[in-house]
Amino acid sequence: MENKLLTGNVIMSSRVSFQRSESDKRYLRRDVDSNLRRTRVQPFVPDQGGPGRPEEGLTNMPATVWKGYISFGLVSFPVRLLSAARAETAHFHLLHKKDLSRLREVWYCTEEDKPIERSEIVKGYELETGGYVTVTEEELKKIAPTTASAMEILQFVASDDVDPLLFESSYYVAADEKVSKPYALFMAALQETKRSAIAKIAMHNREHVVVIRPAEGVLVLHTLYYENELHKTHKTEAPKARFSTKELDMARSLVQKLTAKFKLSEFHDSYRENVERLIEDKQKGKKITNVKQPRKAPVIDLMEALTKSLQTTEASHASEPRDSKQVSKHRPRKRQVA
Repeated sequence: MENKLLTGNVIMSSRVSFQRSESDKRYLRRDVDSNLRRTRVQPFVPDQGGPGRPEEGLTNMPATVWKGYISFGLVSFPVRLLSAARAETAHFHLLHKKDLSRLREVWYCTEEDKPIERSEIVKGYELETGGYVTVTEEELKKIAPTTASAMEILQFVASDDVDPLLFESSYYVAADEKVSKPYALFMAALQETKRSAIAKIAMHNREHVVVIRPAEGVLVLHTLYYENELHKTHKTEAPKARFSTKELDMARSLVQKLTAKFKLSEFHDSYRENVERLIEDKQKGKKITNVKQPRKAPVIDLMEALTKSLQTTEASHASEPRDSKQVSKHRPRKRQVA
């Protein structure tokens, strides 16, 4: 049986809300059995104070995710990590259907059959033989690795050596000094040699392997998945099939016709836009219209399908102005849907 970390056995009362803060979502995993809903809490290692600790109370500047040093040989320079991206979705709250009141979260002890406060919760490691070993915040601080406050450059690799499949999260690496010659020198060295740096850093309750690379005048850091976290058993081989030279030429022509410079600003989340439109229509009492889903028929004649695809693409390009952009008419707004 696999060992697991959890914080006691607690269940949620009937007033429980699945609405959680972003930090809570990171550490919560729900297991459902036939009679009750249990919430298991993954181990949360607090930030180690000083270097490596997120800054709080900053309203006019992006929040610092990690703060510490990059060590490059005998040279060290202070840096801060800032989140480079975050997914935006239409956000719903869970409400009581009867009176539309917001639900709240309640931690419930199954042993004593009563609600408990967060202050009564401790972290415990479940043993294979049964029982738990409890761990305190202070004990977790004492065992924090040195990478909680300093990133040691371990090696350099060619820029295309790291498969993008390994990328987990991305951060901007900001110099923590107004004038940082070591930062500029380090970035220039990476640019000149076309290399990326491999390092380790402890944050968010684990030690990460990271790749640091120059991008558009700054350093960017990507956390990587470990070897044992890759789902290699999910990988399937491409089907083997024979095709003619003419079919390959036609497919190549279609690829060339659809080739363009990638511009992220031209793409939008249609699902989120449709949800926002749904909310607006319901507010105005309008009828909800269904989005027609395309019907995909199986390809019987591959050559005929490629020819029609190429003709459609050419006709589409001919009808569009040369400077036109495929920008969605209904732009997403940064507004919470309640």
